[in-house]
Amino acid sequence: MMGRQATGREQLFYTFSMEDHVPEDHLLRGIHQFLDLTAFRQHMEPFYSPVGRPSIDPELMIRMLIVGYCFGIRSERRLCEEVHLNLAYRWFCRLGLEDAVPNHSTFSKNRHGRFRDSEAFRQLFESVLSRCMSEGLVRGEGFATDASIIKADAQRQRGVPGNEPIDWGNPDEASRPVREYLAALEEANDPPASPKSVSLTDPAASWISRGGPAYFAYSTNYLIDLKAGIIVDVEASAVTSAAEVEATRTMIDRVEDKFDLKPERLVGDTNYGSAALLSWMVNEKKIEPHVPVWDKTERQDGTLSSSEFEWNGQANEYRCPAGNALRSNWRSFKNPRTHVTKADTIIYRSSQHDCAACTMKTKCCPNTSFRKIARSIHEDARDVARRIGTTSAYERSSKQRKKVEMLFAHLKRILKLDKLRLRGFSGATDEFLLAATAQNLRRMAQWLMPRVPETTKVAA
Repeated sequence: MMGRQATGREQLFYTFSMEDHVPEDHLLRGIHQFLDLTAFRQHMEPFYSPVGRPSIDPELMIRMLIVGYCFGIRSERRLCEEVHLNLAYRWFCRLGLEDAVPNHSTFSKNRHGRFRDSEAFRQLFESVLSRCMSEGLVRGEGFATDASIIKADAQRQRGVPGNEPIDWGNPDEASRPVREYLAALEEANDPPASPKSVSLTDPAASWISRGGPAYFAYSTNYLIDLKAGIIVDVEASAVTSAAEVEATRTMIDRVEDKFDLKPERLVGDTNYGSAALLSWMVNEKKIEPHVPVWDKTERQDGTLSSSEFEWNGQANEYRCPAGNALRSNWRSFKNPRTHVTKADTIIYRSSQHDCAACTMKTKCCPNTSFRKIARSIHEDARDVARRIGTTSAYERSSKQRKKVEMLFAHLKRILKLDKLRLRGFSGATDEFLLAATAQNLRRMAQWLMPRVPETTKVAA
């Protein structure tokens, strides 16, 4: 006999528990277990007045933002709608069935006010990282670093040539990204090089072209622990090799200062094989550089490369395959000279007389009267990196480097952060911090939460 749907009169009195309607294996259950916002509330308390009308709970807004970044909900307007309708989201945000969801404009007001003034997102990221460390997911033995390009919220049509003067009008009436950009220019000691194009809506964004139509973008820089792929720091930067290298320095120093955590080795690609960075790692930080050496001295025309010359550190000279010397100084000066160039190199030259009588001249320097080699002042650190590059440990590190690349793929494909919604370096930093926090929470939940047996799922 076909049953009949119960009417409202028959269900006049009932109890409803959202706890019963959130699956045991739901991702938010794992995140909820490892998310402790006690320290966050204490951090935010000085930024709220003790009198007046109660404000919206900052913990509620943070939980909603975590939901948005964990599940790739990029619009805050849509996020509010999803939290309103989704029982699991309501349960995670500690909202009852009758509780109102904050308006989407609340997020913008707090982001540009209390959250940014208090560095709330940085504090949130570091508190989650501390929990990862306490759960044993961070070993500190090996770190990996890399950068990925994220499109900025700036149209190509709103760009102007960077070598032309730009009238920004009254700075007090300009948009927030423009004010931040102008303030950064005033604080800079050295004026930056003129970019090819500057966005009028987000002037801090970099103009890049990588095999397709050019666009404005930022770089997100990750520093991860190799044990479980936990992000130990994140930094926004311009899309240049120099800026990404500097971001790596900043992150390593910050993690050491904040958490007393310094890796034994650092894994990276060729972008981090510059001489200055290698010297910084080897000589200052005592970190093994597991990175390819950035070397452009190898010749491709069949003539002898600098690697075929023997270096003698005690004599401060090179020896060519024919046995002749290459020196930086062939005569003595009353006042000693360093001979260091602007590129942080020392030029070693052979004797013109030796080269003229040498039988290997056509294979060494056929187009010049003598041979010269530019040796970096950081060449000792480069040699350390080269020696590490021949070991089996380096081969393992090269395979582990994929962990940071997988995080970038997850960031863009799963979390949908392939384009920014916020503008300026401060906006990019906020988004990158929240995304990294979401990734760490997801990783912690997936690694540490017990698996629900399939039989239990079927029975339920």
